[in-house]
This record gives sequence, structure tokens and C-alpha cells, in this order.
Amino acid sequence: MNASLPRLGFAGIGLMGLPMCQRLLSAGYRLTVWNRTPEKCTALLAAGAHLAHSPAELCKDSDLVLLCLADTAVVREVVFGAGGILEGAHAGQLLVDHSSLEPAATREMAAELLARTGMRWVDAPVSGGVAGAEAGTLAIMAGGQAEDIERIRPVLAHLGQRLTHMGAVGAGQVTKVCNQMLVACNTLVIAEVVALAERAGVDARLLAPALAGGFADSKPLQILAPQMAESHFEPVKWHVRTLLKDLDTAVKLSREQGSATPLTGLAAQLMRLQASQGHSEHDPATLVQLYRESTE
Repeated sequence: MNASLPRLGFAGIGLMGLPMCQRLLSAGYRLTVWNRTPEKCTALLAAGAHLAHSPAELCKDSDLVLLCLADTAVVREVVFGAGGILEGAHAGQLLVDHSSLEPAATREMAAELLARTGMRWVDAPVSGGVAGAEAGTLAIMAGGQAEDIERIRPVLAHLGQRLTHMGAVGAGQVTKVCNQMLVACNTLVIAEVVALAERAGVDARLLAPALAGGFADSKPLQILAPQMAESHFEPVKWHVRTLLKDLDTAVKLSREQGSATPLTGLAAQLMRLQASQGHSEHDPATLVQLYRESTE
């Protein structure tokens, strides 16, 4: 561990949090971790991380506290609940939230944390999935004060290929909403395409290589189309429930801003249908089943 580097705390050791923490440990940072289920921290402890028994304890031992949690409610509980970050926070620390949250809630929580403790907030959601987290190639979109973004830039350079300052607190979350609208709608149409190709007698496994480099090409196409065509749904790399949560956030934001998002609204309902059919914890590649079943 390099004593000259900032002390890091990380809460949320899930599909994304685990590889992110592994990269930070490999870069020489002193890392303290917390997770509601401590067993998920075992591999990190073996690699040299320290275990905190509460978010408050995590915060007391850290200069920067990074979060990667499920949703707005969980972040609020971890920050402001009993034994939360609030109880260990002080001026000079930064909270860096990699979770995907509602922008308005992010601004409200950031203002409250600052007023009560002096700890500032940077919303820095990420895109790139588990593969991007493992490779350190995530796209990171951040909202907060410019000096805070520059302070965390050397740390986040180990996690992502790009960190873009999008504006004040909450701007990172607005950008992530836009990202998820594109990803979710793309995922749904890829599922339609694969099912249609199969129905029409075309080998859907050839779609991704055939369209590579063309105007319809995209990372989701190259990743999801082969998985869908081969019905290869495990291991789970992300969850239907995550896309549904983010689509609901997008619909709420569009309503607050008076912006029309009809395709996103439809995508949210289709994603909700998929979740209601027992696929909430499954990979979004399973969306192809929705279209296959609809043609039987």
C-alpha cells in the first residue's frame, strides 16, 4: 500500500463493485470495504482490503468514500440511516457515488450532507458493465465542483478510460439516465431483431459479425445479439431489474422536465413485463424470450 495515496472506502461489493475494488487494490490504494452481506468482501480481504462493520466506520477511516449501490433508497439508507456515513463524515472528505440514482434525490442528499457535515458529493455513475469494470475501461460521467472532479481524477483513472465533468451535482445522474435510455431501447430492439431473424429462417448468430462496422453496429449489438441467438443467459452480467429501475428514473425525469420520451416509456413497460415473468434477476439477454414467446 502506498501511504501517499488517499485512503479509500468502498461500499457496495456487487457485480460492479467487486472488480472496481480489485483494480484499486492492484493500484496500491489502502482500501476499506463495507457490504451489507460481509461474505461478499472475502476475496477483497484476502487481497489486502480492510473490513468496516458499518458505513460510519468506513467513512471515519477514509479520505474518499466511493459507493456503488442498488438504488436511491439504498444510498439514502447507507448515508443517512443508523450507523451511516453521516455519522463518520467531516469537512474535507468527498463522497463519490457510482450508483445510478434519481438526479433530484442526488442533489437533495448532497445538499443535506454538505450542510450537516461539510462533506461534499460527486455523482459519478459509470457505463461499461462488468467487463468494463474488470478492464478499467468504464465511461464515467460526473457532477460536482470542478476541483472535486480533479481531486478524484487520478483515482478514477484506474477504473475508467474517460471521466467527463458534466456540470453541477446531479448532472452525472442526468447523463447516466440518457445513457440507460439508449442502452435499454437498443437492447429491446436487438431482441426484436434476433427473434425476427430466427422466425424468417436466418441464422441469428451471424447478425453481429454481418453488421459489424456498419451504421447499425454498437457494443450492445456485438455483446447481446450472440448471447440472445445462442440463448446464453449465464453468467448474469447485469440485471433486468437494473434497467427497469433506470427506465423508471428516465420517465420520472422526463415528466419533471416536461420532455416527451415515448420510446422510453414503452421500453419501461416492456422491461416491467419481462421482470413480472420471473426475469427480474436475470440478464437482459433474456428479453429475446419475450419476443420468441409472442410469436408462438
